[in-house]
Amino acid sequence: MSKQKHKIVVGIAGSSGSIYAKVLLDRLLLLHEQLDAVGVVMSDNAKFNWEFELGNRDFEQYPFDFYAKNDFMAPFASGSAQYGSMIVCPCSMGMMARIATGVSNDLMTRAADVIFKERRRLILVPRDTPYSLIHINNMKTITEAGGIICPASPSFYSKPDNFEALAATVVDRVLDLAGLDVTTFRWGEK
Repeated sequence: MSKQKHKIVVGIAGSSGSIYAKVLLDRLLLLHEQLDAVGVVMSDNAKFNWEFELGNRDFEQYPFDFYAKNDFMAPFASGSAQYGSMIVCPCSMGMMARIATGVSNDLMTRAADVIFKERRRLILVPRDTPYSLIHINNMKTITEAGGIICPASPSFYSKPDNFEALAATVVDRVLDLAGLDVTTFRWGEK
């Protein structure tokens, strides 16, 4: 029996950490046989940060379905499209606050709202530090609603040798959480 393919929404919000978004999109390319659809929505700040931090606009080159931030005709703006997971990577604290309070004023927050109402998997990857009590309370609210907070806190025990490998220690964990079969370093395994 073959496994059901995944339909995933990727939100790229406006905090620093574009390397995480790039590695996530790269990994999803490699996992294409497990995917039925990948819909991507980027904030304006995410596009600016990508270009500023990575020195290119390579996000325009990925073969995924990209949607404008206010395109409420995107399939994942409705639960009937059955997207099973949403990953917001990186997730700014402003985006997290809007998601936590149910503000659905653009496609990214609407998609998160849909994922919550359908009781599907929402994974937020905050990169900011330190956290204020407001941030922590928003994380608590999202966790209580069924979301997963997976901070962009890389691990070092795999001895990553460059920024992309370091970012992959977070992204691979996120993809595990989304239910994808990922080949990655695992503690205690050879």
